[in-house]
Amino acid sequence: MAIMDEKIQGITEDIFADVVEAHSASKLFEHLQIDKDCIINILDNLVAILFPVHFADQKTPGSNALKYEMGTRLSNVVEELTKQIKISLQQHPEYMNKNDDVRSDHAEAVVGVFIDSLPNIRQLLKKDIQAGYDGDPAATSFDEIIFSYPGFYAIMVNRIAHVLYKMEIPMIPRIMTEYAHGRTGVDIHPGAQIGEYFFIDHGTGVVIGETTIIGNHVKLYQGVTLGGLSTRAGRGLIGVQRHPTIGDNVTIYSNASILGGETVIGDGCIISGNCFITSSVPPGMRVSNAKGELQIIPDRKEK
Repeated sequence: MAIMDEKIQGITEDIFADVVEAHSASKLFEHLQIDKDCIINILDNLVAILFPVHFADQKTPGSNALKYEMGTRLSNVVEELTKQIKISLQQHPEYMNKNDDVRSDHAEAVVGVFIDSLPNIRQLLKKDIQAGYDGDPAATSFDEIIFSYPGFYAIMVNRIAHVLYKMEIPMIPRIMTEYAHGRTGVDIHPGAQIGEYFFIDHGTGVVIGETTIIGNHVKLYQGVTLGGLSTRAGRGLIGVQRHPTIGDNVTIYSNASILGGETVIGDGCIISGNCFITSSVPPGMRVSNAKGELQIIPDRKEK
Protein backbone atom coordinates (compact mmCIF):
# COMPACT_ATOMS: atom_id res chain seq x y z
CA MET A 1 0.00 0.00 0.00
CA ALA A 2 2.86 2.39 0.78
CA ILE A 3 4.19 1.98 -2.77
CA MET A 4 0.73 2.61 -4.23
CA ASP A 5 0.24 5.68 -2.00
CA GLU A 6 3.53 7.10 -3.26
CA LYS A 7 2.49 6.40 -6.84
CA ILE A 8 -0.89 8.16 -6.33
CA GLN A 9 0.83 11.17 -4.78
CA GLY A 10 3.41 11.38 -7.55
CA ILE A 11 0.86 11.16 -10.36
CA THR A 12 -1.38 13.72 -8.65
CA GLU A 13 1.50 16.18 -8.23
CA ASP A 14 2.62 15.67 -11.84
CA ILE A 15 -0.82 16.38 -13.34
CA PHE A 16 -1.48 19.23 -10.87
CA ALA A 17 1.80 20.94 -11.81
CA ASP A 18 0.89 20.71 -15.51
CA VAL A 19 -2.57 22.15 -14.80
CA VAL A 20 -1.05 25.09 -12.91
CA GLU A 21 1.41 25.78 -15.71
CA ALA A 22 -1.22 25.57 -18.45
CA HIS A 23 -3.77 27.79 -16.75
CA SER A 24 -1.23 30.31 -15.53
CA ALA A 25 -0.08 30.73 -19.11
CA SER A 26 -3.66 31.42 -20.23
CA LYS A 27 -4.30 33.80 -17.30
CA LEU A 28 -7.34 31.75 -16.31
CA PHE A 29 -6.02 30.00 -13.24
CA GLU A 30 -6.70 32.99 -11.01
CA HIS A 31 -10.30 33.33 -12.24
CA LEU A 32 -13.51 31.36 -11.96
CA GLN A 33 -14.28 28.78 -14.61
CA ILE A 34 -17.55 28.30 -16.45
CA ASP A 35 -19.93 25.90 -14.72
CA LYS A 36 -21.07 23.39 -17.35
CA ASP A 37 -23.79 21.96 -15.11
CA CYS A 38 -25.16 25.47 -14.58
CA ILE A 39 -25.34 26.04 -18.35
CA ILE A 40 -27.25 22.78 -18.82
CA ASN A 41 -29.63 23.88 -16.06
CA ILE A 42 -30.08 27.22 -17.87
CA LEU A 43 -30.89 25.28 -21.03
CA ASP A 44 -33.44 23.13 -19.21
CA ASN A 45 -35.11 26.27 -17.85
CA LEU A 46 -35.20 27.83 -21.31
CA VAL A 47 -36.84 24.72 -22.77
CA ALA A 48 -39.45 24.83 -19.98
CA ILE A 49 -40.08 28.54 -20.68
CA LEU A 50 -40.45 28.02 -24.43
CA PHE A 51 -42.73 24.98 -24.07
CA PRO A 52 -44.10 25.20 -20.52
CA VAL A 53 -47.13 22.96 -21.02
CA HIS A 54 -44.73 20.16 -21.94
CA PHE A 55 -41.74 20.73 -19.68
CA ALA A 56 -42.67 22.99 -16.76
CA ASP A 57 -43.80 21.60 -13.41
CA GLN A 58 -47.16 23.40 -13.66
CA LYS A 59 -48.74 22.30 -16.94
CA THR A 60 -52.21 23.84 -16.99
CA PRO A 61 -52.44 26.35 -19.86
CA GLY A 62 -53.64 29.77 -18.76
CA SER A 63 -53.12 29.14 -15.06
CA ASN A 64 -51.50 31.75 -12.85
CA ALA A 65 -49.35 29.01 -11.34
CA LEU A 66 -47.86 28.25 -14.76
CA LYS A 67 -47.24 31.93 -15.51
CA TYR A 68 -45.58 32.37 -12.11
CA GLU A 69 -43.32 29.38 -12.72
CA MET A 70 -42.33 30.72 -16.14
CA GLY A 71 -41.44 34.08 -14.60
CA THR A 72 -39.45 32.39 -11.83
CA ARG A 73 -37.53 30.29 -14.34
CA LEU A 74 -36.81 33.32 -16.52
CA SER A 75 -35.50 35.26 -13.51
CA ASN A 76 -33.21 32.34 -12.74
CA VAL A 77 -31.99 32.28 -16.34
CA VAL A 78 -31.22 36.00 -16.24
CA GLU A 79 -29.27 35.71 -12.99
CA GLU A 80 -27.30 32.57 -13.82
CA LEU A 81 -26.65 33.32 -17.49
CA THR A 82 -25.35 36.78 -16.59
CA LYS A 83 -22.86 35.18 -14.19
CA GLN A 84 -21.71 32.59 -16.72
CA ILE A 85 -21.36 35.11 -19.55
CA LYS A 86 -19.31 37.38 -17.30
CA ILE A 87 -16.98 34.44 -16.63
CA SER A 88 -16.82 33.50 -20.31
CA LEU A 89 -15.80 37.05 -21.25
CA GLN A 90 -12.43 36.35 -19.65
CA GLN A 91 -11.72 34.54 -22.94
CA HIS A 92 -13.09 37.26 -25.20
CA PRO A 93 -10.21 39.24 -26.78
CA GLU A 94 -12.03 42.53 -26.29
CA TYR A 95 -12.95 41.93 -22.64
CA MET A 96 -10.27 39.65 -21.18
CA ASN A 97 -8.21 42.60 -19.97
CA LYS A 98 -11.17 44.69 -18.82
CA ASN A 99 -12.20 44.94 -15.19
CA ASP A 100 -15.11 43.04 -13.65
CA ASP A 101 -17.48 46.01 -13.84
CA VAL A 102 -17.05 46.30 -17.61
CA ARG A 103 -17.57 42.56 -18.08
CA SER A 104 -20.62 42.66 -15.81
CA ASP A 105 -22.17 45.52 -17.76
CA HIS A 106 -21.64 43.74 -21.06
CA ALA A 107 -22.98 40.46 -19.69
CA GLU A 108 -26.15 42.20 -18.50
CA ALA A 109 -26.61 43.87 -21.89
CA VAL A 110 -26.16 40.55 -23.71
CA VAL A 111 -28.69 38.80 -21.50
CA GLY A 112 -31.17 41.62 -22.09
CA VAL A 113 -30.91 41.14 -25.85
CA PHE A 114 -31.03 37.37 -25.47
CA ILE A 115 -34.26 37.22 -23.48
CA ASP A 116 -35.84 39.68 -25.94
CA SER A 117 -35.23 37.02 -28.61
CA LEU A 118 -37.14 34.25 -26.80
CA PRO A 119 -40.61 35.02 -28.25
CA ASN A 120 -39.13 34.93 -31.77
CA ILE A 121 -37.31 31.67 -31.02
CA ARG A 122 -40.62 30.13 -29.96
CA GLN A 123 -42.27 31.23 -33.20
CA LEU A 124 -39.42 29.71 -35.23
CA LEU A 125 -39.70 26.46 -33.29
CA LYS A 126 -43.45 26.30 -33.89
CA LYS A 127 -42.68 26.42 -37.61
CA ASP A 128 -40.09 23.65 -37.18
CA ILE A 129 -42.71 21.53 -35.41
CA GLN A 130 -45.14 22.15 -38.28
CA ALA A 131 -42.45 21.09 -40.77
CA GLY A 132 -41.87 17.89 -38.81
CA TYR A 133 -45.55 17.10 -38.65
CA ASP A 134 -46.13 17.85 -42.33
CA GLY A 135 -43.04 15.92 -43.41
CA ASP A 136 -43.34 12.76 -41.32
CA PRO A 137 -46.42 10.55 -41.72
CA ALA A 138 -45.30 8.68 -38.58
CA ALA A 139 -45.82 11.79 -36.44
CA THR A 140 -49.13 11.48 -34.61
CA SER A 141 -49.17 14.98 -33.08
CA PHE A 142 -47.21 18.14 -32.41
CA ASP A 143 -46.82 16.94 -28.82
CA GLU A 144 -45.04 13.78 -29.97
CA ILE A 145 -42.51 15.86 -31.90
CA ILE A 146 -41.89 18.19 -28.94
CA PHE A 147 -41.51 15.37 -26.44
CA SER A 148 -39.66 12.74 -28.40
CA TYR A 149 -38.02 13.82 -31.67
CA PRO A 150 -34.23 14.14 -31.23
CA GLY A 151 -33.93 16.30 -34.33
CA PHE A 152 -36.36 18.85 -32.92
CA TYR A 153 -34.49 19.03 -29.61
CA ALA A 154 -31.20 19.62 -31.44
CA ILE A 155 -32.80 22.37 -33.54
CA MET A 156 -34.30 23.98 -30.44
CA VAL A 157 -30.93 24.11 -28.67
CA ASN A 158 -29.27 25.44 -31.82
CA ARG A 159 -31.78 28.28 -32.14
CA ILE A 160 -31.12 29.23 -28.50
CA ALA A 161 -27.34 28.96 -28.78
CA HIS A 162 -27.17 30.75 -32.13
CA VAL A 163 -28.38 34.00 -30.54
CA LEU A 164 -25.48 33.92 -28.07
CA TYR A 165 -23.05 32.88 -30.82
CA LYS A 166 -24.00 35.92 -32.91
CA MET A 167 -23.15 38.12 -29.91
CA GLU A 168 -19.70 36.47 -29.77
CA ILE A 169 -20.11 34.88 -26.34
CA PRO A 170 -17.25 32.43 -25.80
CA MET A 171 -17.83 28.73 -25.05
CA ILE A 172 -21.41 28.85 -23.77
CA PRO A 173 -23.13 28.36 -27.17
CA ARG A 174 -20.86 25.40 -27.95
CA ILE A 175 -21.44 23.82 -24.54
CA MET A 176 -25.17 24.01 -25.22
CA THR A 177 -25.04 22.45 -28.69
CA GLU A 178 -22.55 19.76 -27.65
CA TYR A 179 -24.89 18.81 -24.81
CA ALA A 180 -27.63 18.39 -27.42
CA HIS A 181 -25.17 16.46 -29.60
CA GLY A 182 -24.48 13.98 -26.81
CA ARG A 183 -28.17 13.63 -26.05
CA THR A 184 -29.45 13.27 -29.63
CA GLY A 185 -26.56 12.26 -31.90
CA VAL A 186 -27.20 15.44 -33.94
CA ASP A 187 -24.19 17.78 -34.19
CA ILE A 188 -25.21 21.32 -35.17
CA HIS A 189 -22.61 24.02 -34.62
CA PRO A 190 -24.17 27.12 -33.01
CA GLY A 191 -22.83 29.25 -35.86
CA ALA A 192 -24.94 27.50 -38.49
CA GLN A 193 -27.59 29.78 -40.02
CA ILE A 194 -30.88 27.92 -40.32
CA GLY A 195 -34.04 29.17 -42.01
CA GLU A 196 -37.69 28.54 -41.17
CA TYR A 197 -39.57 25.21 -41.25
CA PHE A 198 -36.45 23.08 -40.72
CA PHE A 199 -36.85 19.35 -40.07
CA ILE A 200 -34.34 16.61 -39.27
CA ASP A 201 -35.92 13.16 -39.54
CA HIS A 202 -34.45 10.38 -37.35
CA GLY A 203 -31.43 12.58 -36.70
CA THR A 204 -28.63 10.22 -35.69
CA GLY A 205 -25.31 11.15 -37.25
CA VAL A 206 -26.30 14.49 -38.78
CA VAL A 207 -23.43 17.01 -38.81
CA ILE A 208 -23.92 20.69 -39.70
CA GLY A 209 -20.79 22.84 -39.68
CA GLU A 210 -20.23 26.33 -38.32
CA THR A 211 -20.55 28.34 -41.54
CA THR A 212 -23.39 26.33 -43.09
CA ILE A 213 -26.30 28.38 -44.45
CA ILE A 214 -29.66 26.59 -44.71
CA GLY A 215 -32.74 28.09 -46.38
CA ASN A 216 -36.42 27.62 -45.62
CA HIS A 217 -38.36 24.35 -45.81
CA VAL A 218 -35.27 22.12 -45.74
CA LYS A 219 -35.47 18.48 -44.66
CA LEU A 220 -32.52 16.28 -43.69
CA TYR A 221 -32.38 12.59 -42.94
CA GLN A 222 -30.01 10.65 -40.69
CA GLY A 223 -26.29 10.66 -41.38
CA VAL A 224 -26.24 13.81 -43.52
CA THR A 225 -23.04 15.84 -43.34
CA LEU A 226 -22.91 19.50 -44.30
CA GLY A 227 -19.20 19.93 -43.79
CA GLY A 228 -15.90 21.41 -44.87
CA LEU A 229 -13.69 20.05 -47.63
CA SER A 230 -10.41 20.40 -45.77
CA THR A 231 -9.13 22.03 -42.61
CA ARG A 232 -5.43 21.73 -43.42
CA ALA A 233 -5.18 25.52 -43.38
CA GLY A 234 -6.16 25.31 -39.72
CA ARG A 235 -6.80 28.58 -37.95
CA GLY A 236 -6.19 30.47 -41.15
CA LEU A 237 -9.76 29.52 -42.07
CA ILE A 238 -11.34 31.44 -39.18
CA GLY A 239 -14.06 33.68 -40.57
CA VAL A 240 -14.03 31.95 -43.97
CA GLN A 241 -17.12 30.09 -45.18
CA ARG A 242 -16.02 26.47 -45.12
CA HIS A 243 -19.41 24.78 -45.31
CA PRO A 244 -22.12 24.62 -47.98
CA THR A 245 -25.16 26.76 -48.66
CA ILE A 246 -28.47 24.91 -48.98
CA GLY A 247 -31.33 26.66 -50.79
CA ASP A 248 -35.04 26.62 -50.05
CA ASN A 249 -37.24 23.51 -50.36
CA VAL A 250 -34.31 21.08 -50.45
CA THR A 251 -34.50 17.46 -49.27
CA ILE A 252 -31.28 15.60 -48.45
CA TYR A 253 -31.58 11.86 -47.87
CA SER A 254 -29.56 9.66 -45.52
CA ASN A 255 -25.77 9.57 -45.45
CA ALA A 256 -25.30 12.23 -48.13
CA SER A 257 -22.23 14.44 -47.69
CA ILE A 258 -22.21 17.98 -49.08
CA LEU A 259 -18.88 19.70 -48.53
CA GLY A 260 -17.16 23.01 -49.11
CA GLY A 261 -17.81 26.70 -48.67
CA GLU A 262 -18.26 27.28 -52.40
CA THR A 263 -20.83 24.51 -52.76
CA VAL A 264 -24.39 25.77 -53.26
CA ILE A 265 -27.37 23.44 -53.53
CA GLY A 266 -30.05 25.29 -55.47
CA ASP A 267 -33.68 25.71 -54.48
CA GLY A 268 -35.91 22.69 -54.88
CA CYS A 269 -33.16 20.08 -55.20
CA ILE A 270 -33.47 16.49 -54.01
CA ILE A 271 -30.21 14.83 -52.94
CA SER A 272 -30.43 11.05 -52.82
CA GLY A 273 -28.78 8.95 -50.14
CA ASN A 274 -25.02 8.29 -50.07
CA CYS A 275 -24.15 11.10 -52.49
CA PHE A 276 -20.78 12.81 -52.06
CA ILE A 277 -21.04 16.37 -53.39
CA THR A 278 -18.26 18.96 -53.56
CA SER A 279 -19.57 21.26 -56.28
CA SER A 280 -22.71 23.32 -56.74
CA VAL A 281 -26.00 21.92 -58.03
CA PRO A 282 -28.42 24.11 -60.03
CA PRO A 283 -31.96 24.63 -58.73
CA GLY A 284 -34.59 21.96 -59.32
CA MET A 285 -32.20 19.03 -59.78
CA ARG A 286 -32.38 15.48 -58.49
CA VAL A 287 -28.95 14.10 -57.60
CA SER A 288 -28.44 10.35 -57.27
CA ASN A 289 -25.52 7.99 -56.89
CA ALA A 290 -25.64 5.34 -59.62
CA LYS A 291 -22.76 2.87 -59.87
CA GLY A 292 -20.45 5.21 -57.98
CA GLU A 293 -21.09 8.21 -60.22
CA LEU A 294 -23.33 11.19 -59.51
CA GLN A 295 -26.27 11.69 -61.83
CA ILE A 296 -27.84 15.16 -61.89
CA ILE A 297 -31.15 15.41 -63.72
CA PRO A 298 -34.14 17.77 -63.54
CA ASP A 299 -36.61 16.73 -60.87
CA ARG A 300 -39.87 15.83 -62.61
CA LYS A 301 -42.45 16.43 -59.94
CA GLU A 302 -45.99 15.28 -60.51
CA LYS A 303 -48.26 18.18 -61.48
